[in-house]
Amino acid sequence: MACSLSGLPCLNADEPTAIRHSYLVMGAKTAIINEQGTADWEYSGGSRDGFVLPSGNVLLAFSDRVEEVTRDKKIVFSYTKSKQNREIGTTQRLYNGNTLVTELGNQPRLLEVNSKGEIAFDLTLQPETDNAHMQTRMARQLRNGNYLVPHLLAFAIKEYSPDGKVIKTMKTDFEELGGRPAENWPFTAIRLDNGNTVASLTHGNKVVELDPRGAVIWKVTNEEVNGLFKDPCGSQRLANGNTVVGSHAANTGISMVEVTPEKKIVWTSEHPLAAGVHHFQILTTNGKPEPGMPLK
Repeated sequence: MACSLSGLPCLNADEPTAIRHSYLVMGAKTAIINEQGTADWEYSGGSRDGFVLPSGNVLLAFSDRVEEVTRDKKIVFSYTKSKQNREIGTTQRLYNGNTLVTELGNQPRLLEVNSKGEIAFDLTLQPETDNAHMQTRMARQLRNGNYLVPHLLAFAIKEYSPDGKVIKTMKTDFEELGGRPAENWPFTAIRLDNGNTVASLTHGNKVVELDPRGAVIWKVTNEEVNGLFKDPCGSQRLANGNTVVGSHAANTGISMVEVTPEKKIVWTSEHPLAAGVHHFQILTTNGKPEPGMPLK
């Protein structure tokens, strides 16, 4: 869609060179939007995390459960949160066939659930807060078998080994980013193939790229996108090097923004089904499949 509302230079959606995406969106609504801007698929209920799987099924995390559903909405896998915890934040289908889940609450933990819905692996998390809703969000398993977990109120992205040890911590309360008063709570953390990490910093209204030492090497702030970031939760680095950011508090207007490394806006979404986007997965770009979020 055109991004004239941003007040910044961008491509006209009617130009042949304009960027067009299809995408899965999770938030107040759950849907797959095609490149023409119409919904190919919708599912009831607001969701938090998810992926379109190679089978075409959709894996979704809700606040109380995880479901894998077919395009005709048949549930083929499910997991319901344990009674001792209050929320679910993450889902990811792993290489071994298990499904990654994070539970928030009295016993914050990261789980691998097998195809029968049984817990195959249980790792205690260290979120540094009893505020269940703010303990963690989008955790991901890395290629080395470790887990990358953003902890909001700890202002930290922690890498856990399978034995539960925190082997690396990347902080997000840098003075150069405004310190803790800026509320740079890490929400989504994506490990790139080059070893860097892209993170959305919710209330800080910015997205940063951190090198393996945890230093900021790239960032895009609200001032650079004319205030279009409104509690950015989900983010994705595309194969072309651009970064797409979704704003959870954007209940109307532009809720998704794509910027180049030079911070030029080249695509936006104002789709009503993407309002209040919590997370998303870009599926195609101008008819070509977009690689999934890379694991390292």
